[in-house]
Amino acid sequence: MAAISGLIRVMERAARKAGGRLRRDFGEVEHLQVSRKGPADFVSKADIRAERTLYDELLAARPGWGFVMEEAGVIEGDPGMPRWIVDPLDGTSNFLHGIPHFAISIAAQEPRPDGKGWGEVVAGVVYQPITDQTFWAEKSRGAWLQDARLRVSARSRLADALVATGVPFFGHGDFAEWSRIFGAIGPEVAGIRRFGAASLDLAYVAQGRFDGFWESGLSDWDTAAGCLLVREAGGFVSDFRGRSEPIHSGQVLAANDALHSKLHKLLAGALR
Repeated sequence: MAAISGLIRVMERAARKAGGRLRRDFGEVEHLQVSRKGPADFVSKADIRAERTLYDELLAARPGWGFVMEEAGVIEGDPGMPRWIVDPLDGTSNFLHGIPHFAISIAAQEPRPDGKGWGEVVAGVVYQPITDQTFWAEKSRGAWLQDARLRVSARSRLADALVATGVPFFGHGDFAEWSRIFGAIGPEVAGIRRFGAASLDLAYVAQGRFDGFWESGLSDWDTAAGCLLVREAGGFVSDFRGRSEPIHSGQVLAANDALHSKLHKLLAGALR
């Protein structure tokens, strides 16, 4: 096992502290007071509390770092310092419906050397509070579940592949585009799954549970840690055109080398 760095320990400690509160709130899910922040997009007191816990813990550990957070938005840090990209509760709809499949996602992103914008994601943690599982990765140090090394699946045939996706819902996403992609990929693969938490979908690709994943219309906090997990587990992540960036959110396609090229061909053909 790779030695866990101080950076990963900071991230995991913050995630576990926030995750403990989420577990307690999940046990009382029927009693949560919930407000709408948009059509079919709910935010709970649990979500807000978890974000505040993560902010306090990460700020105390790394003063001067900036934040990109789902609820609080962008909080600028000191010039030249890295920033945290945080999703306190990925899978909010699952959480609010009593479905135990959700996660906390934290990523650390470095500024570009020239000072113009943001560069590589150098560390990521996806923590599942219900199963108490920590998926983590650091650039050039691999991807891990606790102390077990992760590798993307070795499957090369689409007919053997289990692929995850996110389905557009009321007020979000392009259902016509998704339908074309589904129509191209669905008949070629062993199965398609929609579990409702992109960070965990990507972690499962890194683990080899899923052989591939595609989705569009996500945010940086949904994918920053998960994209690093897949890459450090030997996989490939791109947008729908095949371009590789530090973070993919608007469009994400992730898989191993062989399947990524095959899925990309199907996807690109569907969007012509």
